[in-house]
Amino acid sequence: MFRRTLIAVALCMGGAGVVQAQDAGMGFFITSENPGNGADLGGLAGADAYCTTLAEAAGVTGKTWAAYLSSSTENARDRIGAGPWSNAKGEVVATSVDDLHSDNSALSKLASLSETGDVINGRGDTPNRHDILTGSGLDGTLSGTACADWTSSGEGSAMVGHHDRTGGGDNPKSWNSAHGSRGCSLEDLRGTGGDGLFYCFAVN
Repeated sequence: MFRRTLIAVALCMGGAGVVQAQDAGMGFFITSENPGNGADLGGLAGADAYCTTLAEAAGVTGKTWAAYLSSSTENARDRIGAGPWSNAKGEVVATSVDDLHSDNSALSKLASLSETGDVINGRGDTPNRHDILTGSGLDGTLSGTACADWTSSGEGSAMVGHHDRTGGGDNPKSWNSAHGSRGCSLEDLRGTGGDGLFYCFAVN
């Protein structure tokens, strides 16, 4: 059973405050924003560092974070630790790597939250942000070229999954391997229903 410590995060704009509770046991989230250069994430190291930055800004410290991304040197499934993983509300989304890549996975639009506990827009929302960068096949191993190993923001393509488990592509209900992106720029990623977001997992 997870030991939960709730940290209140107040975001104030124009005098109005919005308070969200953060579970210190969080081990999984979708990045709330793209770092700013499309699928050029600075390689796997840059993506991992971004996961850490977002988690710590949300109040979750002392963890080693890895982006769920495959490259020519590493497979996403081998990067993320052994599990289990819970989201920002403390809900367990998968108990192990095999569970994560099985029909038992609890990943869904309402469970695949951002680091601040927000639901990410899906199909039918404006804008649609359900394409999540993975570069992976259904089994969590490399599929395609992954935008030059996450260093390209121009030509190329990367496999994306649908966090809301719906849409188009060869595997529209897959959270990690629905279809390839139109390109690697942020504009192209948005053009096919995404926003350059990716999954982050706590390795420890």
